[in-house]
Amino acid sequence: MAEARQPNILVFFTDQQRADTVGCYGNRLGLTPNLDAMAQEGVRFDLAFTAQPVCGPARALLQTGLYPTVTGCFRNGIPLPLDAYTLAYALRGVGYEVGYIGKWHLAGKTRNDCQAVPPERRGGYVDFWLGADLLEFSSSPYGGGYYDAGGRFVPFTKYRVEAQTDHVLEYLRTRDGRRPFFLFVSYLEPHHQNDLNRYVAPTGYAERYQNYDVPGDLVGQEGDWRENLPDYYGICASLDENLGRIREELERLGLAKDTIVIYTSDHGSHFRTRNKEYKRSCHEASIRIPMVISGPGYRGGQVVHELVSLIDLPPTILEMAGAPLPEAWQGRSLNPLIRGEARDWPQEVFVQISESQVGRAIRTKRWKYGVDAPDRDGWNDPASPVYVEQYLYDLENDPYERTNLVGDPAYRAVADELMALLLRRMAEAGEGPARILPR
Repeated sequence: MAEARQPNILVFFTDQQRADTVGCYGNRLGLTPNLDAMAQEGVRFDLAFTAQPVCGPARALLQTGLYPTVTGCFRNGIPLPLDAYTLAYALRGVGYEVGYIGKWHLAGKTRNDCQAVPPERRGGYVDFWLGADLLEFSSSPYGGGYYDAGGRFVPFTKYRVEAQTDHVLEYLRTRDGRRPFFLFVSYLEPHHQNDLNRYVAPTGYAERYQNYDVPGDLVGQEGDWRENLPDYYGICASLDENLGRIREELERLGLAKDTIVIYTSDHGSHFRTRNKEYKRSCHEASIRIPMVISGPGYRGGQVVHELVSLIDLPPTILEMAGAPLPEAWQGRSLNPLIRGEARDWPQEVFVQISESQVGRAIRTKRWKYGVDAPDRDGWNDPASPVYVEQYLYDLENDPYERTNLVGDPAYRAVADELMALLLRRMAEAGEGPARILPR
């Protein structure tokens, strides 16, 4: 039997959620009172970023603690290797019950496949399973379903976020409680519904947000944000309400004092203002995400101002559980940072970008520097030996990334310093030798 000091751990994982949809990150619409309360109680990471602004790769790095170029899951549609050592395997090894509910996106399915994930493709989540590989193709915002551990279709007829949360509550109510649990809850929302090519809020929710503050990166830009932002905000409000339902149920069941809740997302959305779709770029709208942790060991309303990456969450979770950290994992536990004990914490985050391009970027507190491999195909090529400078933004003076300084002789020394830093981070991530051509 697991020791009593092991906490339960619940990951509330959203899809395509910008950090600036959240009140404690500056949003003024009151969309997220439950997450804001959780931040006031726990720890908020003010500068949190994805390491890959694409759904499947971001999920792969979160489950394995490795950059997508290491696992091979550098784009959507590539299944997680069968021998991948995941969070589920690590936590089950130290006595946890491991469960997964929601979107998986790591089984290599296509939109025309049955979205049931076979047991060997579930990344070690053997104790409880209710999911679909591409949830957007096994369901719509108001109907469809998931597949249970036996591959049976489990339908729903209400708004998808609410239906998924019903399953989370049912899991919490019916588990036997003999082991601590690790439950990964992966929502599709606020991702757009692919077959409808738009964002879909619960009925009546978009109407609440017809008069809204337009994020500065979108003002005056093209894209489809004008027709979609009210729904997008309505979806974020629905997610927050369902976070509240889960936290209330933990309280009712007497589990709250022993449960750590982690809230984060895989990437953001720039609403087709930076390329032809919603993410897959190095811009803040794509890579900056909310990240809040609350529960035993994570109290006090602390705000961490260092830059942190999604790849730092897997080792953090293992440390929470008392599990050994695999030597190959590439992130750093956030726990020493929270305790004020971190030494030589990186002053930048590293981002790999696939599908739309073979891109790489680093983000410091002041600068954003991105490169592209113009002769490589982001769908087929995980990396390149040669890149060309693409972006340089001074975030201190240009927080909405309107002025690209790349190629400006006045900033050549800055770009050279960032180039060297990016090349070092690429090498540390296990990429082959590369060079960057200046503009």
